[in-house]
Amino acid sequence: MTLWFMFALMTVAAIFAVLWPLSRGSSAPAGGDEAAVYKDQLAEVERDAAAGLIGVAEAEAARVEIGRRLLATADGQRDRPSRANLGLRRASAIVALVGLPIAAVTFYLSLGSPRLGDFPLASRTRTADVNQPIENMVAQVEAHLEKNPADGRGWTVLAPVLARLGRYDDAVRAYRNVITYAGDSAERRSDLGEVLAGAAGGVVTAEAKAEFERAVAQNAEEPKANYFLGLAAEQDGRQADAAAIWRGMLAKAPADAPWRPLLQAALARVDETAAPAVSGDAMAAARDTNEDDRSAMIRAMVDRLATRLKQNGNDVEGWLRLVRAYMVMGERDKAVSALAEARQAVAGDAEHLRQLNEGLKKLGLDG
Repeated sequence: MTLWFMFALMTVAAIFAVLWPLSRGSSAPAGGDEAAVYKDQLAEVERDAAAGLIGVAEAEAARVEIGRRLLATADGQRDRPSRANLGLRRASAIVALVGLPIAAVTFYLSLGSPRLGDFPLASRTRTADVNQPIENMVAQVEAHLEKNPADGRGWTVLAPVLARLGRYDDAVRAYRNVITYAGDSAERRSDLGEVLAGAAGGVVTAEAKAEFERAVAQNAEEPKANYFLGLAAEQDGRQADAAAIWRGMLAKAPADAPWRPLLQAALARVDETAAPAVSGDAMAAARDTNEDDRSAMIRAMVDRLATRLKQNGNDVEGWLRLVRAYMVMGERDKAVSALAEARQAVAGDAEHLRQLNEGLKKLGLDG
């Protein structure tokens, strides 16, 4: 507040310094009074000459001198600025000195950030205030990226946050921009594939699978991409392929890899005879602890897939996965109901109907 008060004082002082000389009246003698005096003198010379008080030569010399002075006075009046012009200059000065600050403040209030606090140079490298809601920080980053869409670092920061918030469609766009503006990598392709699967309710779609395959092409040992490729095989009913992928990962994984328990649980789903890579007690504890959570997660994924298919029934692959999911969960009635809904949804497309029927035959539900 003190700083703004000092700025206001300095502005007032500058305006006063410029306007004060303009507001003072002119100290030059009035040209009109001088001309009247000289005209009176000419009249007096004429009277004296007529009365014979002065000679003709002296009268002529006086007329010449007085006329010279009168002409000089008239020239001075022409050179001196008129009162109207002086008033116009003063008005222009007032507009420039008062109007411009007002216009600047108006533009600042409409386009600037008058409520933004001081941001010293030393604090510009500090992290954002962690006490404010995450939504506010995300909104600030999104506003920045709207004005700077090529800021790869900004997209890199924003993308994982959007994924954690469940904003998968926005996260997909963010990760695509990360790859475009910050460079391609196996890890970024895996992250993109993960949010594509999240947007599909946990189903590894063809688009998501393509991203995981691109990641593996860049780095064959990329763990996230390999895990999801195994999950895609499981969702397609290729249990043996899924087991082979996950076994290979466990064989190469470090003993302290944080994702080993996830792989072991996934392998146990597709191959009950698989020997755990850790002690039996640890594996049993992991199963007992995570079974309820895993079932709830699978149920939520299936429900999201069913909701999505009700909105867009042209996804044949999605219908097959939904039917297969119900069968795996032992809910055959729901599987049959989903089959009927799928056939009704694609009834108008012969090719989609053919693909659906072929997929259902493989699941043993061709009737």
